[in-house]
Amino acid sequence: MHESHDVVIVGGSYAGLAAALQLGRARRSVVVLDAGKRRNRFAAHSHGFLGFDGGSPDAIAEAGRANVRAYSTVELREAYATEIRGKLDAFVVRTDSGELRARRVILATGVVDDLPGVPGVAELWGRGVYHCPYCDGYERARAPLAVLASSEMSLHQALLVSEWTTDGAMTLLLNGAFEPDAEQSAQLARRHIAIERTPVVRVRDGGKDRVTVELDGGRTLEVGGLFVQPKTRIAEPFAAQLGCELEQGPMGPIYKVDPMLKETTVPGVFACGDVGAMMPAVALAVADGTRAGISAHRTLVLPTH
Repeated sequence: MHESHDVVIVGGSYAGLAAALQLGRARRSVVVLDAGKRRNRFAAHSHGFLGFDGGSPDAIAEAGRANVRAYSTVELREAYATEIRGKLDAFVVRTDSGELRARRVILATGVVDDLPGVPGVAELWGRGVYHCPYCDGYERARAPLAVLASSEMSLHQALLVSEWTTDGAMTLLLNGAFEPDAEQSAQLARRHIAIERTPVVRVRDGGKDRVTVELDGGRTLEVGGLFVQPKTRIAEPFAAQLGCELEQGPMGPIYKVDPMLKETTVPGVFACGDVGAMMPAVALAVADGTRAGISAHRTLVLPTH
């Protein structure tokens, strides 16, 4: 006999835990499946989340798990979901340890960052190489900064990141990703952002909170942080299995959801956190998961389909 639950949440990071908390408080039977691959596991500190600013991502996640464990109807389970099929009130979630039935499904799996292929970027990801200036810009202490371009979107990232350094200490490393037109070049000039067209050969730890960017030909650039805008992807096949529509976000595809309810285009399936929102951040993931949890519960009480 299959296990039956009101809701199965796939993904046990910040969004998934926030959804589980709301459902647990409604005394609903919930299983949270956690594969243990939290997106920000490479970072030593998390910033910008009220009450936990500067805290360890591991500690924040553990505090969330402790909150959820207090509710007897919620189970946190280390398991990897491989397949989800079915329809409203009759979903089947297959895992590496068995199958579960659920009336509702919440997808909080997060996304995978595909980093630029420059040697050293992956090794320094989260500790010298960053994505979000709101998360990591302040700690760079106004040191010189650089953006490694991956697409034309990197222009906007460079303009934004320049807020966290001193005037004239910002560099946009084009690295062949795109060539600014006259208007884009003027935007960069107004912010006193230098344009570097020489290809980047390697990135390495420069010591003393510095990153060394090695350019073709032997020149180097010393910066307090290197920012990149990676492309993202959804690793799991659930969208195709369930028939959920996707849409293009700024960095990659995400689930198409109702902006208020967080329900996907498939009734009874919700998506939250980085996999269902345009802007990634711990605080936003928690808010997104809270909304998904409440919405899933409301459809159990007040059916809309």
